Amino acid sequence: MKIALTAAASAILFACPLSNASAHSTLEISQATIGSSYKGVVRVPHGCNGQATQTLRVSIPDEIVNVKPMPKAGWQLSTKKGPYATPFNNHGKMIHEGVKEIVWSGGNLADENYDEFIFTGTISPGTLPKATYVPVVQECANGTEKWIEIPPAHDANAKLKAPAPVLQLVAAAQGQTVSKDYMIGALKISAPWTRATPKGAQVGGGYLKITNTGKESDRLTGGTLPIAGRLEVHEMSTDNGMMKMRQLVQGLEIKPGESVELKPGGYHVMFMQLKEPLTAGKPIKGTLVFEKAGSVEIEYQVAPIGASAMPAAGSGHGEHDHH
Repeated sequence: MKIALTAAASAILFACPLSNASAHSTLEISQATIGSSYKGVVRVPHGCNGQATQTLRVSIPDEIVNVKPMPKAGWQLSTKKGPYATPFNNHGKMIHEGVKEIVWSGGNLADENYDEFIFTGTISPGTLPKATYVPVVQECANGTEKWIEIPPAHDANAKLKAPAPVLQLVAAAQGQTVSKDYMIGALKISAPWTRATPKGAQVGGGYLKITNTGKESDRLTGGTLPIAGRLEVHEMSTDNGMMKMRQLVQGLEIKPGESVELKPGGYHVMFMQLKEPLTAGKPIKGTLVFEKAGSVEIEYQVAPIGASAMPAAGSGHGEHDHH
C-alpha cells in the first residue's frame, strides 16, 4: 500500500520525546487526516518491571479501517477480525469487517531495549474530528503492561496511570481534497478529477488513470454524471499545429498490464449538456462504463477553472490508495 500523509501529520510526533516517553507505549505519528491513509508506529520503550516483552497486542479502533500489519523478524504475526461500525467502501465494494486486533508474539524485547511495531490503515471517511485511542498490551513471562485507559467523555484531560496511545483525527484542510482509487474487476481507476466550469458552460472534461491488472483487454465506453445529459470518451490531438478533438465511438482500449492516463490535451471523458456548473472543491459522483468489467461508481475531485492538474499533495491535494 502506498501511504499518503499530510506533511504536518508526518512531522508530528507524540508530545513527549523518547527520553520522556519511557513511562508508556505511544504512537510516533499522533495525528491523521480523515479519509487519508495512516501509518501507525507503536513505540515500545520498556518491558514489564524489568522483564522482556514477549507479546504485543494492539487494538484497532473503529475509526481505522483496511488495516495491514507489518511482519516483524523474530515475531509471529496474527490478527483478529470483527465487524466495522460503519462499512468501508474499498474500490467500489463495501467491506463490512476487518482487522480489529494485531498480535505480535514469540519475540524477546529486553527491558533495556526499544522497538517499534508497524501497521497501515485508512481513517474511515465520514469520521468526525476527534481523539481516538489505540490500546496496547505488553505481555511478559510473569506480568503485563496494559496501556488501555481512555479518559472519560466529560474530562478529556483526566490524568491516567496507564493511558492508551492517542490519535487525533483531523479534517482535511480547507480546499484540500483526497483523491481515491477504485477497482472493478481487473481495472484500477486512479484519482478522478475535473475542472470547475463557468456559469452557462455546456461541457466539461474528466481526467483519471486506468490500469489493467488482468490478462484481457477492456474498453472504456462511457459513463454518467448526474448533471450531464451524456458522457462521451474523447481524444484530443494535434494535426499540423491544429488541436483536434474526436469522439472514440468504439471506446478507449486498456490493454492487459498497461495503464492509460486521461488528462488535459489527450484522452478524456467529456461531460455533455451540463445542467449546472461544476464547482471547485465540491466533489461530484458519477459512473464509468467498461465493455467487459461493467459499471463502477467513482467521485471526481473538482479543481479550479483552467487548472492543468489537481494541486499536488501538500498544497491541497492528498492521495488515498486502498488495497
